[in-house]
Amino acid sequence: MTKRDYYEVLGVSKTASEDEIKKAFRKAAVKYHPDKEGGDEEKFKEVNEAYEVLKDKQKRQRYDQFGHAGVGGASGGGFGGNPFEGFGGFGAEGVNFDFGGGFGDIFSQFFGGAGRQGGPRRGRDVETTVALTFEEAVFGVEKKISLTMDDECEHCKGEGVEPGYSLKTCDDCKGSGQQMRVMNSIFGQIQQAITCPTCNGRGKIPEKKCSVCHGKGTTRNNREITVKIPAGIDDGAAIRLRGHGEAIQDGERGDLYVQIRVKAHKKFTREGDIILSEEHVSMVDAALGTEIDVETVDGVVRMKVPAGTQSGTDFKLSGHGVPHLRNDARGPHIVGIIVDTPTKLSKKQRELLEQFNTSKKRGLFS
Repeated sequence: MTKRDYYEVLGVSKTASEDEIKKAFRKAAVKYHPDKEGGDEEKFKEVNEAYEVLKDKQKRQRYDQFGHAGVGGASGGGFGGNPFEGFGGFGAEGVNFDFGGGFGDIFSQFFGGAGRQGGPRRGRDVETTVALTFEEAVFGVEKKISLTMDDECEHCKGEGVEPGYSLKTCDDCKGSGQQMRVMNSIFGQIQQAITCPTCNGRGKIPEKKCSVCHGKGTTRNNREITVKIPAGIDDGAAIRLRGHGEAIQDGERGDLYVQIRVKAHKKFTREGDIILSEEHVSMVDAALGTEIDVETVDGVVRMKVPAGTQSGTDFKLSGHGVPHLRNDARGPHIVGIIVDTPTKLSKKQRELLEQFNTSKKRGLFS
């Protein structure tokens, strides 16, 4: 489906200022919030996607020049993304060219396996997702997650040997962990060292295989892991837990990557360490001044609204925003004021407003 123009999504012009874009986003986010009656989840996502691009100067510049292709359609591809994404084996960092079966096997055949150096054996990395409430992301929390993965066999302690028995030297490779193979190529016969398939490179085999893991050294188990989520973490962040991935025989565990997803809040939105919300006041209260109760993540805070406050005015509640990840400081909570204009007036109210309109105080609201 063709994506709509991001400026059109937010209802702003292409020359809109950062402040205009921010206010348009806040208005649209409140309107389409899926937890709100009459909300629209798809439009809410569309609004968020548009804002993520237009609030960033570099992304906005690329979008203005190349359109959706310039920002990868806000999905990670295209300009600014990994130029090799979608081609198997091309890495993003340091560009690791791993061609898999085809070219890799050819290089291995021609150069006796010297073209690719194998590192220490390592278990597979595991990825999971943890959902947080808005408040949990702000203040931090500990979450217990349950995962099924390859774990060290408790019966043989990862050795693959039935308790009471031991390992013996592999008869096929004589303990070297490798076997030599002669191959015919365009250069003639080439000798190549391959991993011994009998012992999988260990150089030793069990006198008797473990009756539980059958010599593999690992079994599929359910593991419960406690993850400490730091205060101030944002949606889309990832936490890496070294050594909490899958186990492997004669090697180190892989890592666990915890992807963070923060649920949308009915009242609050977030920009970095800033929390944003809106409060409604009547036209009379805005003109005369008042005090209102403002809901924050810390509870209700009493806030003064000065006389003559205009609709769209922002007020800052310092220290009521999101904590910084690297220190104890917190950002502000910004409260946007919306002045409600009455739609139904009594006869007396209308007369009073008409008298005011013709008095010397005319222009007080302009």
